[in-house]
Amino acid sequence: MKHLLAKWGLLMLCTQPTSGQAELTTLRSIAFGSCAKQYTPQPIWDSVIAGNPDLFIFLGDNIYGDTTDMAKLRAKYQQLGAIPGYLKLRAHCPIQATWDDHDYGLNDAGSEYSKKAESQQVFLDFFGVSAESPRRKRAGIYHAQTYGKPGQRIQVILLDTRYFRSPLNNIGRPKVRTEGRTGPYGITKDPDATILGEEQWQWLEDQLLQPAELRIVASSIQVVSDQHGWECWGTMPSERKRLYDLLNKTTANGVVVLSGDRHHAEISRIEGKLPYPLYDITASGLNQRKGFSNEHNPHRIGTWYREEHFGMILIDWETDNPEITFQIRDIKGRPVIQHRTLLSAISP
Repeated sequence: MKHLLAKWGLLMLCTQPTSGQAELTTLRSIAFGSCAKQYTPQPIWDSVIAGNPDLFIFLGDNIYGDTTDMAKLRAKYQQLGAIPGYLKLRAHCPIQATWDDHDYGLNDAGSEYSKKAESQQVFLDFFGVSAESPRRKRAGIYHAQTYGKPGQRIQVILLDTRYFRSPLNNIGRPKVRTEGRTGPYGITKDPDATILGEEQWQWLEDQLLQPAELRIVASSIQVVSDQHGWECWGTMPSERKRLYDLLNKTTANGVVVLSGDRHHAEISRIEGKLPYPLYDITASGLNQRKGFSNEHNPHRIGTWYREEHFGMILIDWETDNPEITFQIRDIKGRPVIQHRTLLSAISP
């Protein structure tokens, strides 16, 4: 066991690429996913690796920690770190990660979680973040990294929707769950409620001004879908409006949102908020399945998927107008939801 944990510790040191490595790396395929219980089998990693991703992004609930005991939290990360498929993924490609509530430490928790500072360090330790990283010196785990040369740059922006988030408005789950809301949360009444916190908002504005052809914004909770009554940006509409306004203010091009949390997969698209359509690709079920089947999402493209899955973004840089393919793939790696667009179609 000591040998295994020592091996795990060494592997954790190699998670994050350096800036120089990232600048030289052209990303043509990005895999992503969320919601992986570390104490149940995770056979999906074989299919993720078979897809040959250049990068994997964890969107949160990377483990189910749910504790204020940091020794227990570390042990749960060690369970993930010892899974053979996960070790193979780590050897195959770099990993970037943000968190959601269960790996943060408490179900649906925000800024009130008492061990958030301690949990941050456990998270950063597991994902091999260096001692010199700004993430070691500031509150919250938000981070950005740009990959590729000019003309093929992809900026990966990892948001922290937990550390600073104001309390939710729990109005209770509906007694009759017709198509629409199934969750307990309504719109937050506090006009000063926040998801990102002021420091992270200022940081995000700086990041959106950086040059990139395509921007992947990883949010653990959904941005576009907002009628289900569970956690999403729609519970704090002023914060979502601020996000849309910031994207417009910075004239940020090529923005695509990745989200998790929901234990199902879907692709959402909203128009009229930006000069181009905003896509939100939800991949939430690396080894989880969805129980609800009647949620309404007028922004959904096609269907949704409720079995184990992961997401893929494929970018064809070989043409003057790169084609971008969004996919949800099942446990065997087969596309079950797919949508294509052009880079020009998601740029101002």
